[in-house]
Amino acid sequence: MAQTYIAEKLFDGEQLHRDVSLTVEDGKVVALGKDAGADAIRLRGLLAPGLIDIQVNGGGGALFNNDPTVNALCRMSAAHAQYGTTGFMPTLITDEVAVMQKAADAVSAAIKEGVPGVIGVHFEGPHLSKPKKGTHEEKFIRPLSEEELAIYARDDLGLKMVTLAPENVAPEDIQKLVSLGVKVCLGHSNADGATAAAAVAAGATGFTHLYNAMSPLHSRDPGMVGTALISDNCWCGLIADGHHVSAEAMTLALKAKPRGKVVLVTDAMSLVGSEEKSFPLFDRVVTREGDKLTSTTGELAGSHLDMIGAVRNIRDWCGVELGEALRMAALYPAQFLGAEGGRIAEGLQADLILIDDELQVQNTWIAGQEVFAGKAAP
Repeated sequence: MAQTYIAEKLFDGEQLHRDVSLTVEDGKVVALGKDAGADAIRLRGLLAPGLIDIQVNGGGGALFNNDPTVNALCRMSAAHAQYGTTGFMPTLITDEVAVMQKAADAVSAAIKEGVPGVIGVHFEGPHLSKPKKGTHEEKFIRPLSEEELAIYARDDLGLKMVTLAPENVAPEDIQKLVSLGVKVCLGHSNADGATAAAAVAAGATGFTHLYNAMSPLHSRDPGMVGTALISDNCWCGLIADGHHVSAEAMTLALKAKPRGKVVLVTDAMSLVGSEEKSFPLFDRVVTREGDKLTSTTGELAGSHLDMIGAVRNIRDWCGVELGEALRMAALYPAQFLGAEGGRIAEGLQADLILIDDELQVQNTWIAGQEVFAGKAAP
């Protein structure tokens, strides 16, 4: 059954429209224009494309490493939908092969069952650099083997991402991953600029959480940070929470990268959309103080950021125009993934959010179905 809405304001991913009608049927936008029937529902606020998060470790009290199940993915989906996320890459940080296999099975099952918002999987590790491991468990960091390759080769996982350290994965193995349909990102790496550039030449197209857990820019070597900034064809993820990256560093990235090559990510942990204040991570405990997550070993451990919060922050702290901030959270991640999202247009899936003047999410629709309406959880 078709449903028509009349949006007070509608941002289609490129342009802003006013008093425009939108008709949804069978999960897709089937009409976009000025004509609407008497049964049209009026929407006050800004209707925009749903947000896409390529790095989500958890939400709603569920951490994917601790609970690699469909149930956990359902909880993560519901938690992040409150903050405008309509598509996300469940992210598994460095862990045992058996846990990776369980996570892959859960993502496959979630996609088959139509769990809203699950579009693929992001394996952040285990092929990382120990000196730049961050909160990852050192004992699980290891070279690429046939066991992991068998997981990455699966064709039932939707979109696939792997974050790796290029000093520990040869360019020919990066080429192999790309041939398997994997989006290769560089991160948690102490590589010099030449090694990072070789990985880009081999097919890596992304840098995971720019600036964090990567070799810095030096005057005599660009390191990972410098290579990320000068690699015009690569996308850089940015955790705009005020703890991982300063406003000045974010502004520098926006000035250095071509338009469309910086994407907002959350790196969210289980506490987003939850009243809980701490959670176990391997043999440690991660505690929330305000919106900062810290492990008992002292390092930052993911974030308590949500996607609409990232949009607000990049707008308020860096002066990014709202339309561009929304593109950084929707269109550009979709372009990185090679997916259709991030736009509102006839024929596309109706992944939509309604936001108010304070950039608070009022409603979220995934494939035309309302999955959130009301006040967001903490």
